Amino acid sequence: MEDRFALLIDADNVSAKYIKPILDELSKYGNVTYKRIYGDWTKTNNASWKEELLQNSITPIQQFSYTHGKNATDSAMIIDAMDMLYTSELEGFCLVSSDSDFTKLASRLRESGKTVIGMGEGKTPSPFRKACDIFTELELLLEDNTMGKEERNTHSHASGKWQKKDNHDSMVSKEKIEEAVVKIITENQNNDRETGLGEVGSRLVKLYPDFDVRRYGYSLLSKFLESLPKLMLMQEGTKVTVTIYEDKSRKEMLEEYILLQIQSAGSYGIPLSSLGNRIRMRFGDFKVRDYGFSQFKQYIASFPDVEFVDDEERTRAVYMEE
Repeated sequence: MEDRFALLIDADNVSAKYIKPILDELSKYGNVTYKRIYGDWTKTNNASWKEELLQNSITPIQQFSYTHGKNATDSAMIIDAMDMLYTSELEGFCLVSSDSDFTKLASRLRESGKTVIGMGEGKTPSPFRKACDIFTELELLLEDNTMGKEERNTHSHASGKWQKKDNHDSMVSKEKIEEAVVKIITENQNNDRETGLGEVGSRLVKLYPDFDVRRYGYSLLSKFLESLPKLMLMQEGTKVTVTIYEDKSRKEMLEEYILLQIQSAGSYGIPLSSLGNRIRMRFGDFKVRDYGFSQFKQYIASFPDVEFVDDEERTRAVYMEE
């Protein structure tokens, strides 16, 4: 049975353009039992939401602004969330707002054992982000779902990944992420345990609730981790483990990486063009002449137990097990 979530949206701080990405993202976590949105629907600035409410079966909750400068939406959302906490069988809440006023609510829901997913724009203050189990920036979701003309202009293709303009101060550096993963792997090694890709992902989110590989320009956690120099991914069937590169010379690291790529490709092998692209992404200044060869194919042919299979379109390197 899927986990049940309540979706609570602060219309005063979130644009209607995000509703489809919000619902798509939340569907990954479970079934949305409650869908409510809070705001003063007499105001013209909430008019863009009205059509979306009908199309997505979202219940609008009217809140008049009784005092100038005060946000009545905050109180209404908090009261409803606490009512649901005590009267409904829910596993989690999704709080959609860019307002830090919901920080205490997120903390209280988590104290009651509920999963709290936060969603807000890049301007969302750090306290609210950290109070959630998971926090996702709405701009990233919008790019994934629409990639409209306006959004595309803020991206550029480089090294096969999206590059995003992200100036938010809360973004954790890749170096800190790498250090955290190395620590996770070391702890597991001390207990004679392997470190799976899924464990790395879940523990990073626990450490940094707003961690999202899309903020770094990647769509997959595996591709992001492969870009970190101290880490290496190994695949055996469907199981992917994350390990630490040992302190070896660059030549040894390169050879180990190449052999791993060929072995992981199985009996079909890996096209030389794809292998070359992976090497250049991992070792940016790779030049085959630095290793005594004039051609890339000659260099790969020097590896023991590696043979070539040619078809009409490409040449593939295959590891021939004894």
